Amino acid sequence: MSLSSILYVVISACLSVYGFNAFFFIFLYLRHRREQTPCPPLDTFPAVTVQLPIYNEMYVVQRIIDAVARLDWPQDRLQIQVLDDSTDETARIARECVERYRQQGFDITLMRRANRTGFKAGAMNEAMTGVRGEFIAVFDADFAPAPDFLRHTIPHLVADPGLGFAQARWGHLNDESSMLTLAQAIAVDGHFAVEHTARESAGWLTQFNGTAGVWRRQCIEACGGWDGSVLTEDVDLSYRAQLAGWRGRTLTDVVAPAELPAQVAAFKRQQFRWAKGTVQCLLKHKGALARAPISWVARLQGFLHLSGYLAHPLMIAVMLSVLPLIWYDLLDRWTAPFLGLASFGPLTMYTLGQCVLYRHWWRRLEAIPALICIGIGLALNSTVAVAEALLGVESAFKRTPKFRLEGKNRYWQGRQYTLSLSASTWGEVLLALYALLTVWVAAVKGSVEAIPFLLLYVVGFGYVSVLGLSESFKQYSRRQRSRRAPPVSRPAG
Repeated sequence: MSLSSILYVVISACLSVYGFNAFFFIFLYLRHRREQTPCPPLDTFPAVTVQLPIYNEMYVVQRIIDAVARLDWPQDRLQIQVLDDSTDETARIARECVERYRQQGFDITLMRRANRTGFKAGAMNEAMTGVRGEFIAVFDADFAPAPDFLRHTIPHLVADPGLGFAQARWGHLNDESSMLTLAQAIAVDGHFAVEHTARESAGWLTQFNGTAGVWRRQCIEACGGWDGSVLTEDVDLSYRAQLAGWRGRTLTDVVAPAELPAQVAAFKRQQFRWAKGTVQCLLKHKGALARAPISWVARLQGFLHLSGYLAHPLMIAVMLSVLPLIWYDLLDRWTAPFLGLASFGPLTMYTLGQCVLYRHWWRRLEAIPALICIGIGLALNSTVAVAEALLGVESAFKRTPKFRLEGKNRYWQGRQYTLSLSASTWGEVLLALYALLTVWVAAVKGSVEAIPFLLLYVVGFGYVSVLGLSESFKQYSRRQRSRRAPPVSRPAG
């Protein structure tokens, strides 16, 4: 076997670990799914502070402030901090909302900074000096928590002094607006319902997902607060807290609905931030994790968790290496089917998530093909993010634009915050063509067993690139029509 063949097998084996690990999550979930802790009774109502980090969210800022004001909690025990770094119309809307609720007797404050130092983490750190709550709930602007959110989360923290944070499951406000949003929803459901449950039932490290959760103030302060040097400050603090002896818990029966990115460019921006930030956390915590007084399995799962986005550059490497290996008849014929088997791990986990969460779950599985395409097609976007993290390239915290899309509403084109064509789209086009060329070479060389695996790359990169180009063309057409439209005449007088 040649050196190139050995390298290909090693890369493929590393990639398959992430796929087969999903089967492990499924096993643990099925074994422990009935062991969830019921909500304890609450004898007294502790003081709670709700923090709303905001940055240029003119379409949704009023919705989140209204939702928090409706929380079913004694008003004298509820503090609301609107942490607004906005530079557009959002600032005015937030100011008016805060003033309206202040006049109604709410303890609500608007905090604005001169700059965005530390981004979201910096805003929450600066607000800590004014926090009067024993517990701190955090919501991003695109969420809409139910009035009983605190009544179903705070009791867990009160009853368990070792619990540093409680994470609610993300629901969806617009999962049915397109195949893109439904595919995202399926992935999010699997992550919360199956993976989180599996990790925590086994005693492994889990994570706070940045929003729709409650922290114990003492835990945040003991761990040194939020760190704005990484793009996923949520993952960072969760790991620092757990490595210091605190625990986290996901409450899958508590749901906080949120808006999913409806534009593929926005979704790619979100995934870029998550990929880069998670790898930054891997680099930051690798030493502490290696020395942590936990089982070797928990330690291994921690590394797999923080390195999960490394699967994307491995996918690119596998695809690029197949062509020369086939051309020189060096391809191991069993590797492609083996990788195909590993890929069923995440798909099975996502399907299970739908089964346990929805009564008519089979109707939602129509988006599974789109999910497969997105999972492959975003590999280049995530690979660039991983590379930036490994090379220490600094970048700003770029928010994911939201447009207050609910139900089947999908009209975001032409509105403020709409993103232009992602730069990675042309790279995805080239990768789709490269994969197509590899399919042709495989057919010519008789390596037919590799063709189904390669076709996934063709369809995946093709789907994401065509979706991006289509959205860009629609935006361009819309702008051209608006420029040609005659001015609207006003009636005299």
